[in-house]
Order: sequence, then structure tokens, then C-alpha cells
Amino acid sequence: MPAVENRIIYSHIDVEGWNASIEKYVSDGGYETLSQSVKRPREELCAEVEKSKLKGRGGAGFPTGMKWKFLDRKSGKPIYLVCNADESEPGTCKDRLIIYQDPHKLIEGIMCACYAINAAQAFIYIRGEYANGYRILQKAIAEARARGFVGENICGSGYSCDIAVSRGAGCYVCGEETGLISSLAGGRAYPRIKPPYFPAVMGLYDCPTAVNNVETLCWIPEIFRRGGEAVSKIGCPSDPGTHVWGVSGLVQKPGRYEIETGACTLGELLYDLCGGPLPGRRFKAVIPGGSSMKILRWDEKFQIKNPDGTVFERRVEDIPLDSASFMQCGTAIGSCGVIAMDNTIDMVEALANLNQFYAHESCGQCTPCREGTLWMSRITRRICEGWGRMEDIDLLKSVADNICGRTICALGEGAAWPAQSNVSKFRDEYCEKIRRQQAVGGQARLDNNAYRLI
Repeated sequence: MPAVENRIIYSHIDVEGWNASIEKYVSDGGYETLSQSVKRPREELCAEVEKSKLKGRGGAGFPTGMKWKFLDRKSGKPIYLVCNADESEPGTCKDRLIIYQDPHKLIEGIMCACYAINAAQAFIYIRGEYANGYRILQKAIAEARARGFVGENICGSGYSCDIAVSRGAGCYVCGEETGLISSLAGGRAYPRIKPPYFPAVMGLYDCPTAVNNVETLCWIPEIFRRGGEAVSKIGCPSDPGTHVWGVSGLVQKPGRYEIETGACTLGELLYDLCGGPLPGRRFKAVIPGGSSMKILRWDEKFQIKNPDGTVFERRVEDIPLDSASFMQCGTAIGSCGVIAMDNTIDMVEALANLNQFYAHESCGQCTPCREGTLWMSRITRRICEGWGRMEDIDLLKSVADNICGRTICALGEGAAWPAQSNVSKFRDEYCEKIRRQQAVGGQARLDNNAYRLI
């Protein structure tokens, strides 16, 4: 059966006649859920989020209800809610459309969440490159404030909470919640050690803080309106709801597609919805969840174990679009940013491009990440520029291996995983590239003691 979308979060995106005004949003039932929610007990609303089994849509996939449950409500300090709109992962572009085309859906989600956790203030930390998105959000918040949906005495409930928007400065590590909090508080975007700096206990200004992604917060009104039990039945039980898949790379119809979890396979997404590879080409590899996830060869197969102990073979194109299925295949859905590569792509050049990005974006706080990303970039550049040695292949893998598990935040793993998987799955390309370069003069440079560190 062909893959089909189920647009819940993207219900207004690219709809003819739709615009970002509050008039349009209210005419379609917008803010009704907020008006009803502020009349309900907070404990009941938080329980609905737990029942929904909603997982965060920012990449880590942590259960939202559990994250809210961890908030320290006994400290006497104000609780803050931070919306992570710092969408900087290469290959990820799903939150941008919500901000640009449907900002009031996000604002309603933020205010519903704020009421449920009794937040004193909300913040939206938006990617610095989204300059127009910043202006759109500022205008939308002003419209909502004028209608009584944001600010003082929301919907006549006596509850007050405002939203402030803060622009980043293009720093990738601000996508990590503690790095974001450090930046939002006016400091350098250094991720912090957990524990003790769990945001739910010691977050913004050392106060309890809930940090949620744009798409995650847009689910909150849906949960309050439909009920957590109903939402938990959408898609597969282990990962309910829909995911917005941002597909980029070499496909005929790149774009964003909202699909129920487990409703179709990776192959159906790329062939039925995206039109398949460009004419005369074939798929070679795919990164399923943004650049920091492990790459998959299109022709590889996996031995998957059923609950009853039997084993079956699964091709990459047959992987269902849910988090558990990708984990069984040694990778993850991350932020659902699918990057498709065809047979024209040089995998060494592709990794060199990613390595350069991570070397530039490392905050430098942790030595393994600071030095490791730099050397991975140097090694791949060296190979691409004709100075590679056969031992560089294992050296590259070794550097990546020595980053994992030795850093404060996940940027280290995010930089190492692409290198580990690319080298192990496309080693033949590295060998062939180095052999070809040596045949046309590269070896002469090495023999003359001209080994280049770059």
C-alpha cells in the first residue's frame, strides 16, 4: 500500500489560503484548547501527557511526561519552560515551517504546557539564522497577548505567563539543552555536566526548567483535546503519534512529510512520497535522522530477532519508520532528517564535509571532542586532497572511537558516529581513493618526506 501522510502537526502547512495571522488560527478553532485547559487541574493535564507516551521530537526521544514529572516543584523557585527552536542539525528542517507558517500553533502549545507545569515564564530560543522567523514569532506573540492568550490573566483564569524570544548566534551546540540554557542566561554556550545540572532541577538561572522541542510542544494541545489515551493509539505503541520527516538529498521530491509512526517503511517514504532517486541513478546510502546518526548502506541487510526468538532478514528499504526499528539496525531516527545519497556521491568527500562541520561547531570544552573533531577533519581532507595513506583509514576510525563516551554532551558521539559508520561500511571507497591517488603521484610526495598534516 502506498505511503500516506497523516497531517496533525502540519495540518495548516502549505494549505492554500492559510496565513500566519491570529484571525486565521482562531477561525479554525485555535486557542480553544488553551481556554478549556486553564479550567482543568494541572495534575490531570500532566497525567494526560504521561498517558500519551509522547517522546520528545528534538532527537533524544525522551518521554515528555517523565521530563515534566522530574521538575522540582518543592524548591520554592520559579519554574521556566524553554522552547528549543535552535534547529541546526544538518538535514533537519521540520520546525522551520511551523514557525514561519503556523506560529500560533506553537504559541498555544507553549501556553498549554506552561499552565500544566505552572511555569512563571516561557522562552523561545530560536536559531540565529531564522531572522524572519524571529520577527514572525514576535508579531504572533503580540497578537496573542492582545487577545489574552499570553501575558496577564490568561483566558480569565487568573494565571499569568509571558513568552520571550531570544535569538541564537549560529552555534550548533545550543541545540543541546544545557548549552542552550547557558547561552540563554547570557553565558558561553557550554553544555553542563548532568548531574548536578539536570534542567528539571538546576536549569535556567539554576531554577527548574522544562526544555521541549517545537514539534513536541505542538503536540500538547492535541493531547489535552483528544486525551492521552487516544494519542497513544496513533501509530505504533512504543512511539505513538506522528513524526515529521524532512527529506533532503538526491530524491526527486525533497520536502517534509508527516507520517504515523510505523505506518510505512523507509523505502515507501523515499519512493512513494519522494519519487525515488533522480532519473538514471540508484540509492547508495541514507542517513535516517540528521547528520549525526549512523549511515546505512542501501544494499545492506540486518538479522532482526522477533520476540518469540525467531530471526528474519530486513533490508534497509523495509525498515518501518519508528524509533525501535532503526535502533535494531544500529542507528536512530534522531530528528527525522533523512539525507538520501545516490551512486554519484563520493562517500569520502561526504564524510569530509560533515567532519568539517563538527570541527567548526565543537565548543572546545571537552578535549576528546575539540581535538578529535579537528583531527577527523584533517585526516579526511588529507585523503580528499591526495595526501592520504592506507593507515589513515584505521587512524580515522581510532580517533572517532576515542571520542565516544568521553564528552559532557552528545556532540562528541554525534560527530563520531558518522565517521565510524562511514569508514566501516564504505572502507573499499577509501582504499580505492588512496590507491588511485598514489598511482598518479601521491606516493612520490610521501616518499620525498612531504607528508602533509594540513
